[in-house]
Amino acid sequence: MRREEQPVLHVNFEDNSLLPLLFGQHDRNLARIEQSFDVKVASRGNVLAITGPRADAAKQTFERLYDRLVADKRKGGGTSGLAQADVEAAIRFAGSRGDSQPPGIVTWRRPVEARSPRQAAYIDALEAYELVFGLGPAGTGKTYLAVAIAVAALKAGKVDRIILSRPAVEAGERLGFLPGDMKEKIDPYLRPLYDALYDMMPGDQVDRRLQAGEIEIAPLAFMRGRTLANSFIILDEAQNTTPTQMKMFLTRLGENSRMAVTGDPSQVDLPLGAKSGLADATETLRGVNGVTMVEFTDADVVRHPLVTRIVRAYNARDPRLIAAAKPDGSSL
Repeated sequence: MRREEQPVLHVNFEDNSLLPLLFGQHDRNLARIEQSFDVKVASRGNVLAITGPRADAAKQTFERLYDRLVADKRKGGGTSGLAQADVEAAIRFAGSRGDSQPPGIVTWRRPVEARSPRQAAYIDALEAYELVFGLGPAGTGKTYLAVAIAVAALKAGKVDRIILSRPAVEAGERLGFLPGDMKEKIDPYLRPLYDALYDMMPGDQVDRRLQAGEIEIAPLAFMRGRTLANSFIILDEAQNTTPTQMKMFLTRLGENSRMAVTGDPSQVDLPLGAKSGLADATETLRGVNGVTMVEFTDADVVRHPLVTRIVRAYNARDPRLIAAAKPDGSSL
């Protein structure tokens, strides 16, 4: 069927003044939605006519973005328009989870929202399960969302502290030769965790809670021998653990605690031939009650759109990167 013979969907918007913000500067949002769903959009007054094979999805995307603008206007904003990330998120959500905007995670600085259906499922899992594995490529929000859920739990009084950890694999035995005290030696490897915290909490509050021990950021080796109760515990870059380290970490879980383990199975920095503790754990713990695994793909990358294309290009060149993402060797 040719496009001109296809049925036309009409969308009516009550507030004309929001349409320039909806369409974006030089109609870039409108063009992006047309491209994403292979549709043609014509605007007349406050009515859009959408023609094409995925007109329903495009209509849902426009409605979601318009509802966001209306909500911003009611709060006294609405003049800054939509960020590219908002548009990309609405496109990803088209056809999923109904028409409503997924609820945000309440942190001290701002709500943190899911930007893909898989992220929304991940948030649900982090709130429902004691142990959640977030698996997939860089830029999918695995660690950032886990930190947001941890901050929200601390803010709501559900936990007494947040514990964030990473293996300092890159340092290896050379850690002792780096300048400074132990904190200065390990901080470069833990910087992404600090960045996420400062994005969700005022800086002085982060510093105060670090001093008080309500937030602890430490390399994986510091976890041995501890029982972590009333805590939200996150292990980042878990693909760089050994099976022994992973078992040690997982068995730190104490009463009234939750744990998130995040990593990219295709980016292992362990010595050649060494088995990743993340792969070992996902093989061992699949189906265990209280444990769930959320697997992200390149479609969930929420950084610059070029990052998605980069991930796909690497996967296309070397299918082993895709197979590495699941312990059974199948693709995500």
